[in-house]
Amino acid sequence: MTDTAFDVSIIGAGPGGYVAAIRAAQLGFKTACVDARKTLGGTCLNVGCIPSKALLQSSHLFEEAGNDIAAHGVNVGTPKLDLSTMLGRKDAIVGDLTKGIDFLFKKNKVTRFVGLAKITAPGQVQVGNDTYTAKHIIIATGSEPAPLGGVEVDEKQIVTSTGALNLSKVPKSMVVIGGGVIGLELGSVWRRLGAEVSVIEFLPAILPGMDADVVKQATRTFKKQGLKFKLGTKVTGAKVAKGGVTLSLEPAAGGDVETIKADVVLVAIGRRPFTDHLGLKNVGVDVDKRGFVVTDGHYKTNVSGIYAIGDVVGGAMLAHKAEEEGIACIERLAGQAGHVNYGAIPGVVYTHPEIAALGKTEEQLKADGVDYNVGKFPFMANARAKAVGSTEGFVKILADAKTDKVLGAHIIGPGAGELIQEVVLAMEFGGSSEDIARTSHAHPGTAEAVKEAAMAVLGRAVHM
Repeated sequence: MTDTAFDVSIIGAGPGGYVAAIRAAQLGFKTACVDARKTLGGTCLNVGCIPSKALLQSSHLFEEAGNDIAAHGVNVGTPKLDLSTMLGRKDAIVGDLTKGIDFLFKKNKVTRFVGLAKITAPGQVQVGNDTYTAKHIIIATGSEPAPLGGVEVDEKQIVTSTGALNLSKVPKSMVVIGGGVIGLELGSVWRRLGAEVSVIEFLPAILPGMDADVVKQATRTFKKQGLKFKLGTKVTGAKVAKGGVTLSLEPAAGGDVETIKADVVLVAIGRRPFTDHLGLKNVGVDVDKRGFVVTDGHYKTNVSGIYAIGDVVGGAMLAHKAEEEGIACIERLAGQAGHVNYGAIPGVVYTHPEIAALGKTEEQLKADGVDYNVGKFPFMANARAKAVGSTEGFVKILADAKTDKVLGAHIIGPGAGELIQEVVLAMEFGGSSEDIARTSHAHPGTAEAVKEAAMAVLGRAVHM
């Protein structure tokens, strides 16, 4: 055993892990962070959130250049795709950001270890042939793509999100298995670049768990953009050949088998916790049937000195949720009041238009028997949305009928991922729809649609 001893060791350098490491160092803990990748940032930065958003932006500009921009009086002819440059830009963004985290580690004196980590005993972490000690160990190893039986990933013809970010050419056809966030975002990228994209979803609707009004609008919009959908359908097998991949399908409820062929298949049915290599069973850390680490609500496992945050503990598998948990966990170790309000964590789908969700859906409120009011405002009636040529969608705010406290918000439209933050802040402070409605919003701005939706909760919307 080496004589290296730390106050805190974080296993995993994704958003939850690296943020926790920096916060720990800020609070005076001698801190180590270990990750199997040579670059920091985890799945999100290296092969997830960031590179996908880079491609979403680039592909959106490509599509606009060939279609929508002409309406502005800008004629560029038929745009030519330079895929290698587009992918190179994506890689450069990732490189810059990973270097940025490396700088922050050095600035805050966080010690890095590269390799797969294993907890050999409470307070002991092994990386390769070396073992170091830590008073507190935080598991932040994130998640990995969930496999689909009968469909073997090769990251060439059958790919996960990782392979879908690095296709060497635009496929003529792509089948996306899974109508959730990842499938719709990456399916949108390759559809914009010229692929014929079909989405197969086991459930009867895309975007499981989102507000039904948003799902209805999104489905209509995506169909208009060219995405094809086969809902209530399960994939039972895949055959790979030089000419493409043939998938076997059948209705989710049972029925006749059919086949569909594509050049590339993207498997995006969800993610599972990445914990198998940690040696948790040998140490005695409780893990549930799905592989999630069991904690007490304050990130403690059943083994003293071992904690867990982020995707590995379940709940919303979101980078920002992991960050908040990382900070809260560290601050609690420092004797502070670390806390996460899980009712005010937004989720965003970065398609065009964007989709953002916060708090309860209308369906959940009905199921819970809550008496609520609804305020809804369309972007079609918003001056700024008209001016920029992006009028599809709406803002929907849900508030308690008795107290007017905001219970949820759902947006599909231009910049939804930014607009939702106003409602996040309102909910964090226990605000009402009237609080938002009586707050001055700059004109003209798409944020006025949020104000109008808040006004509409009590029947006071002006511009519709």
